[in-house]
Amino acid sequence: MTGIKSSHKNIFRNIAIFFAILGPGIITGSVDNDAGGITTYSVAGALYGYKLIWTLIPAFIVLIIIQEMNARMGIVTGKGLADLIRENAGVKVTFVIFIGLLLADIGNTTTEFAGVAGSMEVFSVSKYISVPIAGFLVWILVVKGTYKIAERIFLIFSVALLMYVVSAIMGQPHWSEIGASIIRPHMEYNSGYLAMVLGIIGTTIAPWMQFYMQSSVIEKGLKMKEFKFTLIDIIIGCIATVAVAFFIIVACAATLHEKGIQINEAKDAALALKPLAGNLASAAFAFGLFIASVFSATILPLATAFYVCEAFGFEAGIDKKWEEAPEFYVLYTAILVISCIIILMPNAPLIKITIWSQVLNGMLLPVVLICMILLVNNKKIMGEHINKPIYNLIGWITVAILIALSALMLLTPIFGSF
Repeated sequence: MTGIKSSHKNIFRNIAIFFAILGPGIITGSVDNDAGGITTYSVAGALYGYKLIWTLIPAFIVLIIIQEMNARMGIVTGKGLADLIRENAGVKVTFVIFIGLLLADIGNTTTEFAGVAGSMEVFSVSKYISVPIAGFLVWILVVKGTYKIAERIFLIFSVALLMYVVSAIMGQPHWSEIGASIIRPHMEYNSGYLAMVLGIIGTTIAPWMQFYMQSSVIEKGLKMKEFKFTLIDIIIGCIATVAVAFFIIVACAATLHEKGIQINEAKDAALALKPLAGNLASAAFAFGLFIASVFSATILPLATAFYVCEAFGFEAGIDKKWEEAPEFYVLYTAILVISCIIILMPNAPLIKITIWSQVLNGMLLPVVLICMILLVNNKKIMGEHINKPIYNLIGWITVAILIALSALMLLTPIFGSF
């Protein structure tokens, strides 16, 4: 009996530890399904039906490996990725990398507010109302809140993304075709299809996500003895991310693809679903886009402010007061304000902003991942916690694929092949 009681106590203790640690993995993974990601998955489903669902499997594996590296490096070193890059690559290299990341993230944040505007237009709310209100609420949450409060709200946002399950089921998909596409992957050797394959895999990882993940495990004060729980958090986050992507593709494949309807952005998908799958499916899709956009519009500039301040030695953190970390809060506020102003400008070139922010992401992501892999294999930094050979193999293959994606992103706007 004593042994059983002890076992029960250990189980409850482990559950309590897990819920205390819960957050970084799920939040970082869920933010991946932002306005840009939802657009990518929507277009993939509308253009190619179920044919691209298989790409989510390698994307899932890569996402887990990269996030695990980030969490392990953050816990072992107690330092953010930006700190480690500056210390090991030097100030000049750091400056060039982070100026590029800052510009890309302003473009990405602008895209998130475009998602807010587009999703609310489905409900007949003007962008001149939705964008300023969303921007102000996001600012208040970060500037006036604490990390614990913000994290709980972010976790609720993550659950809300499951609205896409409703849209997919209402579309009455062909499950046998979905199963066949996973078991027998379909491949086409043309630039459009290959670009979409690379786009789906590449959209699961963004440069700023790596910095946010590492900063968030440090912010929670996690230790290596708790790493198994952190890993569970990461896996759950990755599963949730890929599940949402799966249902977005399915929703658009079952409705838009079968009717031959083409779309340019996620808002188009929400509007097109109404006559095909009903008001509920359309509303669920638009609401999911809104939640994802607000969620990412909060996290993305927050991550940017974190890593830029880390890179140049400024104080950073939600739990710090304005006077303790003025550079952090000024930068966060500036990114939000600039992004909102761009969206509210009449005839703002949002498509070009989206394309070029993706181009910058594509160019900078391999650089960030190369830095990560070199750092996580440095015994002076990581001690006995360096990468296993299989992690390095997957990491370098990912870098090679993303370099190809970067080249494709650069060529796509020039040649119009996508």
